[in-house]
Amino acid sequence: MLRLSELKLPLDHDEADLPAAICRRLRLRPEQLRGHRLVKRSVDARKAGAIRLVYCLDLELDAAVEARLRQRFRGDPHLRATPDERHRLPLQLAAGEAPEPRPVVVGAGPCGYFAALMLARMGLRPLLLERGRPVKQRTADTFGFWKGERPFDPDSNAQFGEGGAGTFSDGKLYSQVSEPKAYVRRVLEELVEAGANAEILTLHRPHIGTFKLATVVRGLRSRIESLGGEVRFQCRVSGLELDPASRRVRAVLLAGGQRIATEAVVLAVGHSARDTFAWLQQAGVALQPKPFAVGLRIEHPQPLIDRARWGDQAGHARLGAAEYKLVHHCQGADLAGRSVYSFCMCPGGLVVGAASEAQGVVTNGMSQHSRNERNANSGLVVNVELADLEPYGSGPGDPLAGVAFQRHWEHRAFEAGGRTLQAPAQRLEDFLAGRPSTASAGPEHVSPSYQPGVVFTDLSACLPTFVVAAIREALPQFERRIPGFCRADAVLTGVETRTSSPVRLPRDDDSLESLNTPGLFPAGEGAGYAGGILSAAIDGIKVAEQVAVRMADRMAGQMAHRAVPADHTGEP
Repeated sequence: MLRLSELKLPLDHDEADLPAAICRRLRLRPEQLRGHRLVKRSVDARKAGAIRLVYCLDLELDAAVEARLRQRFRGDPHLRATPDERHRLPLQLAAGEAPEPRPVVVGAGPCGYFAALMLARMGLRPLLLERGRPVKQRTADTFGFWKGERPFDPDSNAQFGEGGAGTFSDGKLYSQVSEPKAYVRRVLEELVEAGANAEILTLHRPHIGTFKLATVVRGLRSRIESLGGEVRFQCRVSGLELDPASRRVRAVLLAGGQRIATEAVVLAVGHSARDTFAWLQQAGVALQPKPFAVGLRIEHPQPLIDRARWGDQAGHARLGAAEYKLVHHCQGADLAGRSVYSFCMCPGGLVVGAASEAQGVVTNGMSQHSRNERNANSGLVVNVELADLEPYGSGPGDPLAGVAFQRHWEHRAFEAGGRTLQAPAQRLEDFLAGRPSTASAGPEHVSPSYQPGVVFTDLSACLPTFVVAAIREALPQFERRIPGFCRADAVLTGVETRTSSPVRLPRDDDSLESLNTPGLFPAGEGAGYAGGILSAAIDGIKVAEQVAVRMADRMAGQMAHRAVPADHTGEP
């Protein structure tokens, strides 16, 4: 087949216009186009008055017609052979061939679930351990806390439980980094099989939404179990048993005292597993501090963002709620090297409590699939470098200095919010003027959506001085990009601290094993190798493949050893 890209049509085109446009572009007669398949659809909104939809399509043609097109359009980057984007696993064991002990996956977020799913597809019968609860009970706990109907549960919340932190988010399925197409396709197809809408296969910037994500993670669990894997909840891993001489993994240890023998552990615990980072450090596993970013959430009326992005076409059914992506490189003398950027923008969404500890306030954004809430929200965050973390660590290079940094500012936000897990908030005009906000606001003003509620105050007490200064410098610049961004009543809510993991678990570039603990495979966002659902899932697949290869090598070595009698001398 041939793949045609960059085919642009007006926003209001109808279904029949697409094949006609293909024929015009390639100078074909209608009967020569036997069929087409949508690969990707995106929006070209560079001219707000002339928004167009951009298509990428695979074409079904007779062999002779295809040959002529290949010749006629030789060198055209927008017409080429359809690439093979199928992902192939490196191993497939028959039933009954799975080795013992089986691999263990720790953490049921996107990385852990995709690692377990691929291991199960290869016949390795993985055991997945999750400290939190199944998604149905976890959702009841989390929404109950947000609504003030349930107490905060440190093991079942927006960070911990089936599905990981991404379950209560916009469910974005695109990445800031370039990922191999075959891996991207594999993730999207598995998600569709688990219950996601098929549109994620073709949208340029697909998302799932919080409620649909709960269905999808149940589907992933069901698939793992049907393939011979096992998922256990409320099983918190508290340590590793290592061989004294080689430091090779021999077992995982659970908080309840159980021991589970294994020679391969995929550690996919997410960016908030602070107790895990602590016992890893005590066990001597290689850890490093890692830069990240902190800031706050900003809310505007969604129609304001729609108008800025879509112009007169705002509200069009084919466009939906508009997103934005903003970056400002600071110019202030004391802010050299700092950048302010939008993070995890949620169109038509809510700001929600994402704490994992009872003495800290953390914000995040989430959207349903419809993205139909009244406000748009986004993180506005500033890069935090290793030098910024030094005062918070126990000494130079302390790998947990970033954890201490996060905790410090989350606790400050907890204090400013009245020590009730409500969040501190401030109106934009007051933030820029350096004065506290009061709660007085008419119905025409932007209302904060944060659950479980806000306390209006001064956010400068809840963030490092350089973060406050950088955001104050950036806001007027963002106004130039999005008119109305600096409206006086835009609401800022703090603090946003869990943008990425504050630690990295260094691993071998080829085997993906820990540098000093064989059999331990650090993976995903918590290990510092992903940022978001898609990249975490892909890292889970890559690690699962390496686990499988090494288990297969071990099986082959054991079989070769058994094939040679113990007293064999090599003589006839």
